[in-house]
Amino acid sequence: MRYLEFKNATVIGAGIMGHGIAEVLALSGLNVVINDVSQDFLDRARQNVQTSLSRMKESGKLTESTMNESMSRITFTTDLRNAVSNADIVVEAVPEVLDIKKTVIKDVESSCPPGAVIASNTSNFRITELQEGSSRPQKIVGMHFFNPPVVLKLVEVVRGEKTDDETFESVYELCRKIGKTPIRVVKDSPGFVVNRINAPESLFFCLLLEKKIDTPDAIDRFARGQGLPMGPYELMDYVGIDTVVHSLEYYAKEISPEYGKCSLYKQMMDQNRLGRKTGHGFYSWTNGKAQIPSGEQSSKVELMDVLAVELNEAVKLIEEGIASPDDIETGVRLGMNRPFGPISVAQGLTNAEIKKKLEDLSSRFETSIFAPAKSIAEGKLKEVISGKFQARESQKAEPTSQKTQEEGAVVIKKIDKVAIIHLNNGRLNLLNGSVIDGLEKILHELKDDRDVNVVVVTGKGSVFSAGAELSQFFSGGIDFMEASRHGQSVFRMLSEMKKITIAEIKGYALGGGFELSLACDIRVSTPDAKIGFPELQRGLVPGWGGTQRLAKLIGASRASYLILTADRITGNEAREMGIVTRIFNTESIDDETLSFAKELSRKVAPGAAYLAKLLISKGSESSLDDGLTMEAISMGLVYGTEDLKEGITSFLQKRDPEFKGR
Repeated sequence: MRYLEFKNATVIGAGIMGHGIAEVLALSGLNVVINDVSQDFLDRARQNVQTSLSRMKESGKLTESTMNESMSRITFTTDLRNAVSNADIVVEAVPEVLDIKKTVIKDVESSCPPGAVIASNTSNFRITELQEGSSRPQKIVGMHFFNPPVVLKLVEVVRGEKTDDETFESVYELCRKIGKTPIRVVKDSPGFVVNRINAPESLFFCLLLEKKIDTPDAIDRFARGQGLPMGPYELMDYVGIDTVVHSLEYYAKEISPEYGKCSLYKQMMDQNRLGRKTGHGFYSWTNGKAQIPSGEQSSKVELMDVLAVELNEAVKLIEEGIASPDDIETGVRLGMNRPFGPISVAQGLTNAEIKKKLEDLSSRFETSIFAPAKSIAEGKLKEVISGKFQARESQKAEPTSQKTQEEGAVVIKKIDKVAIIHLNNGRLNLLNGSVIDGLEKILHELKDDRDVNVVVVTGKGSVFSAGAELSQFFSGGIDFMEASRHGQSVFRMLSEMKKITIAEIKGYALGGGFELSLACDIRVSTPDAKIGFPELQRGLVPGWGGTQRLAKLIGASRASYLILTADRITGNEAREMGIVTRIFNTESIDDETLSFAKELSRKVAPGAAYLAKLLISKGSESSLDDGLTMEAISMGLVYGTEDLKEGITSFLQKRDPEFKGR
């Protein structure tokens, strides 16, 4: 598809979101005009952008020249007609009032170029509503940034009913180019993904207080104790109680009247207890911080209550064809600043336990909003989160991300008799269930592939693997143990397969990544790679064979030191310890490893290599006599093989052998 070219942007609205969006666009090389009705608002926005850029320079994120260039790309004006006259894209970031937004869009349309895109930063209103009465609704799209735009990565790109493909995909691509992580909201819905999932949660926390189940501070302490950056009431204070009220009122009108059951937030708004913006809400606010009293965590709320409510709404989004499971997971994780999203939660739970929890909540709080979604009620939770449901019933939603469709979490490439397995999970190639499953699938495929003699395991990009993805959700200790056992069994496939396996270490090989390398026969590394076990610093232990393999490789004393201190060593230090056998240049390790692997694939007989691997592995667990017996038996097994004859013949003829693995 041909993408629209965006060089000149206009942001309407100089508030917190408006000037933040303008700063993001300017940092990415666009020329930006900020427009507002008041010069005071513009002056304040100019100062805020300058302050933000200065902080980034002081922290080393920007050079002074980049800071100055970015600031020079931004101009400020109260003249709307002039502001949009040369715009390729106009981002509307005015107050969250439907009539104001519609008026601004109408005014922009009358003055901007015919091909300009109009993107709304609305957080709740359906884009289709904003398209009503427009002379070119196909050019109107949702572009919902999260606060603060300069920091948070997520952008929801929302398709209205009349938005054309070119506009939708071009804005999605623009978000990628400016360094954001966009998700596709392919079917219009109030609240889109993140706020839609947050809506029943807001109602839940209101009803908790109205039923006097516990106090806000006790529940917030509970939430923080679960690893969340803010408790729900502190977060509502931070966002603004009036914003929460207006959102629930909109959802009561557009989704279900039961969102109007909460009266507490409305009472607080009427009393001007709006939270941070008025200095008092659920808490008093001083210097931008909530004054939360100390005390015990709530014992009357369960984490599963919140997770079940969120998961239920996520399933509804999939059923309605609003977004894919992958995009929902990404949206909640990045938009709510969570370690995991609802799809990860669903993978660690059964349909029955989620269904029962939702039925209990629905009955307890007397609202159908918490009742199980259709797919959960019918026992189809696993099907709906896998993407199969939406692929069959909602063709508009993207079944998976482009990366997953094209490549997957683990990819393989074959060159001559070498198979190169690349971990492909972000910049750090973190190990999670998808990576382990992908690795298992590829190893099964390679198991009896006679065209491959050597397998190289490495990371795509500059990092081998920085370890396990700690954001994965597990419902309990048994599930966590099973994940450990699964990883161990997959890694064992590497150590026991009938091929020579090489771990190519670069960047980081930490935790599970280090364990993966230890499962290989040979490890090569760059001199500056960072290798180690940080598990004890996280309250964990190495769980994928690290405590066993490292001790057998370098002895209990040195293994104890590396594991118990959580110290990191370099590739050079790992070679001195005997962990790594060869050091390759950082810039050329991919080529050097491939050359080394090709050499091994040519000169080593596959069958003999497999027997040698078994002898080394099992011999260390046996007595000397038993080991020598196994060695003698192996000699008998290789006698008479075609590879033995070829090895001797090629030696006598002074040529390279051509082993067949027979």
